This record gives sequence, structure tokens and C-alpha cells, in this order.
Amino acid sequence: MRSRPGDSLSNKLIVLLYVDDLLVTGGNEEDITHFKQQMLDEFEMSDIGELNYFLGIEFTKIEHGIIMHQTKYTQDLLKRFRMENSNPAVTPAEAGLRLESTPDEESVNATDYRRMVGSLRYLCNSRPDLSFSVGLISRHMQDPKESHMCAAKRILRYLQGTMGSGILFPHGKADSELELVGYSDSDWCGDRSDRKSTAGYVFFLGGAPISWNSTKEPVVALSSCEAEYIAASEACCQAVWLETLLKELMVELSSKTRLMVDNKSAIDLAKHPALHGRSKHIETRFHFIRDQVCNGKLKVEHCTSELQLADLFTKAFRTERFRWLKDAVGIVNIKASLT
Repeated sequence: MRSRPGDSLSNKLIVLLYVDDLLVTGGNEEDITHFKQQMLDEFEMSDIGELNYFLGIEFTKIEHGIIMHQTKYTQDLLKRFRMENSNPAVTPAEAGLRLESTPDEESVNATDYRRMVGSLRYLCNSRPDLSFSVGLISRHMQDPKESHMCAAKRILRYLQGTMGSGILFPHGKADSELELVGYSDSDWCGDRSDRKSTAGYVFFLGGAPISWNSTKEPVVALSSCEAEYIAASEACCQAVWLETLLKELMVELSSKTRLMVDNKSAIDLAKHPALHGRSKHIETRFHFIRDQVCNGKLKVEHCTSELQLADLFTKAFRTERFRWLKDAVGIVNIKASLT
């Protein structure tokens, strides 16, 4: 990345390199053209124009911004597993789905199952709505059973009906208006096998999701408060990393990062170190969030459960709630956006 001293976003030039592929962006078209000419003079390379396809990810410009999607990858994925003619599903997982580790069922081909899960995980780069369901089937790759394969094929059926979906990056705002906002949530004791909770978070910058995750917590939580506290701590670590990345890109935030949590007890635990009686059994590393809050580097705020967007990454919902969360996170359909 190159930037002129004391400059705004309009004078930044950012270059992304992956092996022998380059992405160049910036706020000044003359700088971009000059850089490309320098590269063409120095190396044998070709300019394929504006960004539209990169590492299996497609980019489509619309009136309101840019949509990042993987339509072609999804089509190839369905053909590879012979699901291109399957009946579409309205959600990637049945409401309240909980998979057991060792059900009394017949085993399925582990190689095919792992190939399917691996392919779906790459699709999560542009489909936050798949994170929970794909994470759920990823826990059973050691000895997959029929119920696990059915859950994986349910995701493929969902893709059949949402082929052109992706993330909308709306037209950006000025640097001074950028704010990093995160949502953190947890499904207490969601795994029936080991009673560990599922934690999820999502971060927004400029109105678009830029980072999300759905994973099983490493320890068993003794209460919903503790589960939420651990999930918030994991989200806090990601917030610190994102702030560092933005700082390296010389992007200034208008205010300190806000983390939205729907559990008031977990928020109190993060703000008041004196509550050691309720947290003395919690592993030390999860108190990282308390240090960040006390030092004023992170602001933890309460939001209602209805507005908790991280719900999308912790459990399976019925159609109405799932669609609301999907739209709220910023997932759109290309065909609907172009009409």
C-alpha cells in the first residue's frame, strides 16, 4: 500500500498480491493507471480490466455498490456432487437442528463427505448464511453418518434455490464516518455430545459485513452468561485484529469499536472486575475482553435478542427469522438487485 503524507482515502493506493495475481485499488484513477504502467514496463503481464473474478469469487457492480458472490463456483459445486436437479430448500438447516457425534446409524463414504464439507467451507467466504450449518457438519468428518450426510445435502439444496446470493458492499462513506460495529452471541450448550456452546460473531464496516465466524467454544460453560462472555471475548480478539489491519491500511475509524451483546450479565462481567466470584473458574485468556473494556479500547453495548444479528451464526431458525437475519446481515440476490 502507498499513501501520501497526511492524505485522505482519495490518495491511497492499495495492491493485493496472491502468487501471480494482482488486485489494485485506490481513490485516484491516475495513480492506479501509473502503477499499472510501471508494472507492465517491468514485468511481462496483462491487464484484464476492472475486477470481476478473483480466486473463484465474482464481483458484480450495481447501482448501489458491488456484490461479492460465488455463483459459478456454486454451479460447479452442485454438478460435482450431482445435486444440480435437486429440489430447493428455503433454509440451509432444519430449525433446531442438532447433530449427534455417534448416532446409531450406518456410516457413509468419509472421502465424499469430506470433499463436500471442504467445498462448502470455501463458499462461506461470500455466504455468511452458511457459516453455522457448514460449521455444524464440519464437526463430524471423522466418522460421518447418514444424518450428517443428509444435513450436508440439505445445504446443497439450499444453494440450489439461492444460486445468485452474495454480500452487498454499498458505496463507501468518508473515512471520518467509518465505524466498526460487531455483534456477538452464543447458543448455550448447543452440542448434545459434549454440552459445549456455539459462539458466533459478525463485524460491519461501512454498512457491510467484513468478518464473521461460527465455532464451538473450547470449554463447557456453566451458565448462559459465561457462554456469552466467552463468545464476546473471542469477538474482542477479532476486533483488535481488524483495528490493526485497518490501521496498517491507514483507515481511521470515527469512534472506538462497538460490540453488541444481548446478555446484560455478560456485559457487567466485562465492565466490572470486582465480580470475581462469578468468574474465578473462567480461563484467564477469556478475560482479555475485560482488559480491553477497562482500557477504553472497546465499547460493549446491550442489544435486544430480536436485533442480535450474530444469532445467524449460532443456531438454525425457521424461515421467517432466518430470512430477516439474512437480509439484515447484508446478503442480497444478484437478479433481484439488477432489476
